[in-house]
Amino acid sequence: MANVNRITVLAVGLIGGSLAKALRAKGFAHEIVGWGRNEQTLQRAIELGVIDSYQLDLAKAVAGSDIVVIATPTLIAVDMLQQLATLVPESTIITDVASVKGNLLIAAKEFFGKVPPNLVLGHPIAGSEKSGVEAVNEKLFINHRVILTPSEETSIAAISTVTDMWQVTGADVVTMPVDEHDEVLAATSHLPHVLAYALVDALAGQKEQQNIFNFAAGGFRDFTRIASSDPKMWHDIALANDKALLKMIDLFSAQLNSLRDAIATADSESITECFTRAKAARDHFSDVLSKQQLGTITDE
Repeated sequence: MANVNRITVLAVGLIGGSLAKALRAKGFAHEIVGWGRNEQTLQRAIELGVIDSYQLDLAKAVAGSDIVVIATPTLIAVDMLQQLATLVPESTIITDVASVKGNLLIAAKEFFGKVPPNLVLGHPIAGSEKSGVEAVNEKLFINHRVILTPSEETSIAAISTVTDMWQVTGADVVTMPVDEHDEVLAATSHLPHVLAYALVDALAGQKEQQNIFNFAAGGFRDFTRIASSDPKMWHDIALANDKALLKMIDLFSAQLNSLRDAIATADSESITECFTRAKAARDHFSDVLSKQQLGTITDE
């Protein structure tokens, strides 16, 4: 396991805080420092055993750190990269937890003049509709995947250290190209959140909204649960991954319009074929997940 003395976590909300607490519980680093703009939140993080200490000054927070984890919202992460470009040496590993990678890679090239070898972009596929330091859960990443998206310029040693960091939390670490990551996440995470927000917003505007929500069945509750997620965070994700997300929205819109036409024309065969294909695909997906949980297949 990597020999790490000091880790700085920039923002100790759900993801950053859960990572910090998990690393403290496993003794991965001698000291874990939190940074943020709200001192009350940072003090609460210490009370909850999330971090060892905190700094409000960014330069002081990252000074002497072996690893700096950017755990801010996606668009703010770009600003963090810009500031870190003048604050940390190449010996300090910079990584992140943002849901979009392409915008950060572009920003890194701009601010550092190249893809720095100490930058290991990453994304834990874990979360909750809850947010903030009170929602921190040191077991959040157990049996969840973390996608690292290193570039050709990325240091092998830096990748190894960040891999060790995440594996200590119980996560399964995989690697993926940046573009592929953003397309996959647009389809599997960003689009579902956009749909959930849009559906709840549309129904909330109906005159019958009280009855709609009073008599909502389990399917509605399950699908729209993610509409309780932090709106600011998902606003940032939608804008940061706009190209891939728009592609998925257009794909879904075309499929929905096709299904609408089938219903409007009582095209029973098309409706049945659509539902049957979807069921088969979902059943296959469930089977794959079950085998992964039993350890009978690998990430490859």
